[in-house]
Amino acid sequence: MPGLSGRMSTVVKAKISKLLDRAEDPAETLEYSYQKQIELLQNVKKGIADVVTSKKRLQLQEEKLQQQVVKLDTQARQALAAGNEELARMALERKNTVQTELQGLDTQIAQLEDQQQKLTDNEAKLRTKIEQFRSKKEVIKAQYSAAEAQVRISEAATGVGEEMADIGLAMQRATDKVESMRARADAVQELEAAGTFEDLTTLGPGEDDIDRQLRQLSSSTVVDSELAKMKAELGVGSSSPVGELGAGSEGGSAGAAPAPAPAAAEEEASGGADASEPGARQ
Repeated sequence: MPGLSGRMSTVVKAKISKLLDRAEDPAETLEYSYQKQIELLQNVKKGIADVVTSKKRLQLQEEKLQQQVVKLDTQARQALAAGNEELARMALERKNTVQTELQGLDTQIAQLEDQQQKLTDNEAKLRTKIEQFRSKKEVIKAQYSAAEAQVRISEAATGVGEEMADIGLAMQRATDKVESMRARADAVQELEAAGTFEDLTTLGPGEDDIDRQLRQLSSSTVVDSELAKMKAELGVGSSSPVGELGAGSEGGSAGAAPAPAPAAAEEEASGGADASEPGARQ
C-alpha cells in the first residue's frame, strides 16, 4: 500500500524533525557552521600552496630547458665552425624540440599563475565572509542567550515554566499531605476521646466502651453491697435512732448491758467534764 507507506514516512519524518528542533541549539549550530567555514578556508589555502608548488617546479624545469637551449645553440655553432654540418643540424633539431617544450611549460605556468590568482582572490573573499559570519554569529548567540534568559525569567515570574510547574505540583502535593495528616490526627483524637480504640499496652483482653461501663457498674454494685453489709454488722443506718442501734446490738450479742439513756449520757458527760476541770485548773 503506497499510500500507507508514504503516510508513515511523513509521520516519521515529522516526528524526527520535531525531536531535532527540540535538541538543536542555535549556538552550537552556528559554531559548527563557523568551524566548517574555517575548514573550507584552510582547504583553499592548501590548494593555493599546491598550485604555487607546481608552478615553482615548472619554473625550475623551464630554467633547465633554457640552459639546455643555450647549450645546444652553442654546440651547433661549434659544430658548424668545425665544418660538421650534420652535427650542427642535430644540435639545432634538439634545440627546436627543447624550445617547443619551453613553450608548453610557459603555457602551463601561465595557467597555474591564473589559477593561483583566482584561488587567492577567492580565499580573500572567503576570509571576509567568514569574518562577517563570525561577527554575526556572536551577535546572534548573544541575542539568543538574552531571549532565552528573558523567557526563563518570564516563566519563573508567571510560573508557567516546566521547572516552576514541577515545583508548584510538589508544593501542592505537600500541602495535600499536610492537610490529610491533620485530618487523620483530628480523627484519631476524636475516636480516642470517644473510647473507640483499645489500649494495646494494658495486660489481659481488650475492652470496649460497653465493657468498661458494665465493669464499672458491676464494681459499684459490689461496693454498695459490701457497704450495706458492713452497716448491718455495725448497726449503722441513716434512718435508725441511736436507741435502735443499741437494741440491734443487744440482739446481736448476749449478756451486753443496755445502753444508757440520752439524758444520763449527757449527765455523765457533763459530770466527767466537771470532774476533770479542777484537775485541768491545777
